Amino acid sequence: MTSSGQAIPRLVAVGDAAGPDPACLLPLTVGVDDTDTPGDMLDALALAPFVTGQQPYASTARLGEVRPGTALLPPGATVLRRAAEPDRESCLAAGDGWTIRVVRWHGGGAEVSVTAVAEDVARTVLALATRDAAVERRTEDTVVSMGFWHRSPRRGPHRSARRMSAAPWAAIRANYAPATAAVLDELMAVTPETVHGHLVLLHGAPGTGKTTVLRTLAREWRAWCQADCVLDPEVLFSEPGYLMDVAIGYDADDEDAPSWRLLLLEDCDELIRGEASQPLSRLLNLTDGMLGQGRQVLQAPASTCRGAGRVIRMYRTAWAGASVSAWARPGARVGVGAWRPGPTWRSWPSGG
Repeated sequence: MTSSGQAIPRLVAVGDAAGPDPACLLPLTVGVDDTDTPGDMLDALALAPFVTGQQPYASTARLGEVRPGTALLPPGATVLRRAAEPDRESCLAAGDGWTIRVVRWHGGGAEVSVTAVAEDVARTVLALATRDAAVERRTEDTVVSMGFWHRSPRRGPHRSARRMSAAPWAAIRANYAPATAAVLDELMAVTPETVHGHLVLLHGAPGTGKTTVLRTLAREWRAWCQADCVLDPEVLFSEPGYLMDVAIGYDADDEDAPSWRLLLLEDCDELIRGEASQPLSRLLNLTDGMLGQGRQVLQAPASTCRGAGRVIRMYRTAWAGASVSAWARPGARVGVGAWRPGPTWRSWPSGG
């Protein structure tokens, strides 16, 4: 605002305004303050050739797991900037007609972006930079690949992956009460052909082995189902955009990757008790509603809450475990006995 009341022009033409490139119409402006880091500046510099139109083609790849020692740079790259920060390492490099930005997060995973003078150049450089970089899928008896989702204030929904130990079901079966173990036998043996529902609910007192069961379940199903642990389930079911990215927007680039996905949701007491009605509705919608149609996504919320009746009443149930001594299939009576330590799993068939 001016004292004369005349507005100051805010759009300034740059270069040849008659050109077809929109970059000719608006200036490129980057705002910097004391909250920005060297990595943020590197990100801005990486976009400059694309924004100005010098390199109008871009290709990006995200890697969940990166082979140790991989540079993620193509042959002939000249490093222009490097930035090491507490949560990531960034690199900006360039070659003949292309620029590459590499970000590796300390928590696992990387993102590689290439801008170039031609589309085939961008794709070729990206392929060279990421060739043999992803960790090869190996089948080890006590190791499983686990994805981890969280919503970052900086990057939005983000998935990283790491390998972790997981005992075979046969090695830990004796740690559970007979009634619980008998039902878990069937759960561990599920295959794509025998999946009849999309929701598995585990509940039990702290220390009864729910997390151990989830890790082992990921191991037993690894041939056909990729396990992803959601670190902030309360945020996931509160923000539709985050939910869409996790449930709908993720597709593995590896053609040999499992087609099914299992979302592991820990610490879901408030969700299971129904204290937050909207998130609970979205969980059920992903299970049996429009959101979940056509997606091979299973959910496994875990809770210490024994008051899961509100959820249970919404579906026909097949259940057994910690608070019962017998279990029943849909339509049969459930025998209730003395409480026994151990997790419970419940499965709801789709369609009610």
